[in-house]
Amino acid sequence: MHRQLAGRLTGPLTKWLVLGSWILVIAGATAFAGPFGSKLSDVQSNEASSWLPQNAESTRALAKLAAFQDPNALPTVVVYEKSSGLTPRDFAAMKAQLGDLQQLRGVTGKVVGPVPSKDGKVAETLVTYDFGKDGWNHMPGAVTTLRHAAAIPGVRLHVTGVGGQAADQAEAFSGIDGTLLYATVIVVVVVLLLTYRSPVLWVLPVVSAATALTVAQAAVYALVKYGGLTVNGQSQGILTVLVFGAGTDYALLLVARYREELRRHADRHEAMAFALHRATPAVVASAMTVVLGMLCLLVAEMNSTAGLGPVAAVGIVVALAVMVTLLPALLVITGRWIFWPARPGFGSREPSATGLWSRVGGWIAPRPRKVWLVTSGLLAIACLGLFTLSANGLSTADSYTKDFDSVVGQRVLAAHGLANRSNPVQVVTDPAHAAAVRSALAGLQGIGPAEPPVVRDGIALVSAPIDGDAASPTAFAAVDRVRTAVSGVPGAHALVGGASAINRDIQVASTRDDKVVIPLVLAVVLVVLMVLLRAVLAPVLLIATVLLSFGAALGLSSVLFGHVLGFAGADASFPLYVFVFLVALGIDYNIFLMTRVREETHARGTREGSLVALGATGGVITSAGLVLAATFSVLSTLPLVAFVEVGVAVALGVILDTFIVRSVLVTALNLDVGGRIWWPSRLDRTAG
Repeated sequence: MHRQLAGRLTGPLTKWLVLGSWILVIAGATAFAGPFGSKLSDVQSNEASSWLPQNAESTRALAKLAAFQDPNALPTVVVYEKSSGLTPRDFAAMKAQLGDLQQLRGVTGKVVGPVPSKDGKVAETLVTYDFGKDGWNHMPGAVTTLRHAAAIPGVRLHVTGVGGQAADQAEAFSGIDGTLLYATVIVVVVVLLLTYRSPVLWVLPVVSAATALTVAQAAVYALVKYGGLTVNGQSQGILTVLVFGAGTDYALLLVARYREELRRHADRHEAMAFALHRATPAVVASAMTVVLGMLCLLVAEMNSTAGLGPVAAVGIVVALAVMVTLLPALLVITGRWIFWPARPGFGSREPSATGLWSRVGGWIAPRPRKVWLVTSGLLAIACLGLFTLSANGLSTADSYTKDFDSVVGQRVLAAHGLANRSNPVQVVTDPAHAAAVRSALAGLQGIGPAEPPVVRDGIALVSAPIDGDAASPTAFAAVDRVRTAVSGVPGAHALVGGASAINRDIQVASTRDDKVVIPLVLAVVLVVLMVLLRAVLAPVLLIATVLLSFGAALGLSSVLFGHVLGFAGADASFPLYVFVFLVALGIDYNIFLMTRVREETHARGTREGSLVALGATGGVITSAGLVLAATFSVLSTLPLVAFVEVGVAVALGVILDTFIVRSVLVTALNLDVGGRIWWPSRLDRTAG
C-alpha cells in the first residue's frame, strides 16, 4: 500500500471516517443476517445427498426415486430393548401405539412394525417423517415427541435410522456458532495477553476479528440465500475459526510493524502510514494466496468441499479488509498508551535485535547445512506415520466422540440380527427387468431379502435391507456387490441408491478430490510465490518445506488418532482439508519471513538479511502460529470426530510450521544457499 494512501486512511480526520464506516457496515450486516450471522444456521444443508456431485450414481438414482418417495422423507426406527425378553404385554403395547405414532406431526406413509428379533429381546418399528426441505432441523423436537409416545414401562427405547441420526447431528451441531465463537475468543485473548503483555491491547484485534466475522457471515448468508451456495455445519464452523485465526495473524503482523515505526517516528499517524506501507504488501499477498488456494476447492466434485472454497475465501477477504482499515484506525485513535505498560517510545531501542529469535539465528549461522539436514531428517521420520493413516471414511458409530442414542440403537439392532429398515439399498430399473434385478440381489453378502418390485411412472424399484451401519465399510462393500450384480443384467439400466450408496459415492468423490485439488493448490501457491519473490529457486525450496511440514503433521496426527485417542480412522476428506489449511495458511509465514528477508537483502545481503528478518519476524510469526493453532484446536471441543481430527492436525501442523519449519529450516536454507536463493533475479547477483 502506497504510503500516501496509508496516510489518508489513518489521518487525524479519516481515522474517524473509517471507524464510522465500519460501524454502519456492522449495523447493516447484523440487521440482514442476525448477530454474528445467526440466520446462517437456518440455511445450512447438512443432508449427505446435497453434498454429492450431480454425476454420482446415487444422485441420479435419487432423481428417479422421487416417483416412490419424497426426497425429504426421513425414515426413523424406534428400537425396543429388554434384556430379559419382550413379553406379550410389551408387544401388545407396541401395537397399540401404532395409531398414535401415525398421528404424530410430520409422520407420512404407513407406520410399520413392530418386527421382533429372533431372540425376542429387541423389536423395531419404522416411522417416516417428512417436514419438507429443511426437515433435518425439525427432527430433534420430533424425536423427543416420539420418545414420549413410544415409551413402555420397563422397556429401553432408542431412536435410530436416518431420522434419529438427523436429530443427533442437529444436537452435535447445535450451538456450534456460540460454542466455537466463545471458545475461539477465549483462546485468542489468552494468546494475545501472553504475546503483548498488555491488559488492554488485545481488545483491538479481538474487536476487529469479531467485526470481520459478523460481516463475513452476512456475506456468506447472502450467497447461500441468493446465490445458490451450499453451506453445511462444517464449513460454517471452519469459517469462525478461520476468520479469527487468520485475522488475528494479520493483526499481529501489523501491530508488530506499527510498534517498530513508533520507535522511529514521533507522530503516531506518520508511524502508522509507514507501518501500513511496509506491512500491507505482505499481508495482502498472504491473504490473496489463501483466497486463491481456497478457490481451488471449486474444482472438487463434492458439493460440500466446493462450497467451503467460497465461504473461506469470503472470510479471508473480509478479514483482510478489516485488518488493514479498521484496526489501524483503532490503533491510531487510542494512541501509544494502548501498549501499556511497555509503551514504544520515540527513539527507544527495538528489542527484537537481541531477542530470542536473534539468538536462534546466531546459533544457526555457523552451521546452517547441518541444521537444515537434521531438521529435514526429523520431519521426514515424522512423515512415516502416514503409513498408519486410514482415511477411508467413518461409520456412524465412529463419527462421534460420545455415544449418541442413534448409534446405540444401531448397535442394538446389529447385535440382535435385525436389519436397519431405514437403510435399504434401492435399485431403480426398467420394469421389464425388475424381476431379474431382484434375482441378482438374492444371496449377496450383507444384503437381506429383496422386496417385490414396485412400478410407478414407468420405473421399477427393488429394495433390500443392508446389514450394519449405513456408513460402514461393510455397507460400502455391500453396495459395491449390488452394483456389480445389477450391472450384469442386460438392458436393466439399473441405478443403485439409498443412504449407503450415497455415503459410498461421497467416499469415492472425496478420494478423487484429493488427487485433483492438492496438486492444483500447490501449483497456485508456487506461482504466487514466484511472482511475489521474483525468483524460482526460493519458491521451489519453500514449497518443498511446506510438503515436508504437511507430511510430518499428517503422520504425527495419524499416530495420535490411532494410538492415543483411539479413533477408528479418518473422514475421506480429512487429508484434503488439512492440506488446504496448512498450505494456504502456512504459506502466510513463508511470505511474512521471506518478504522481510528480501527487503533486508537490498541493504545487507541475503545472509545478514535473513538473520535480521528472523529476529524481526520470528516473534510475530510464532505468536501468529500460536493463535492459529489455538483457534483450530477449538474444533476439538465439538463431539464430532471429523472436526476433532481436522482441528488437531491443523493445530499440530501450524506449530511445526512456525517453530521449526519457518523459523529454523527456512532460515538455515537461506543462510546455506545465500544469494543464489533469488535465482534467476538480479538480486541474486548483487546479494551477499
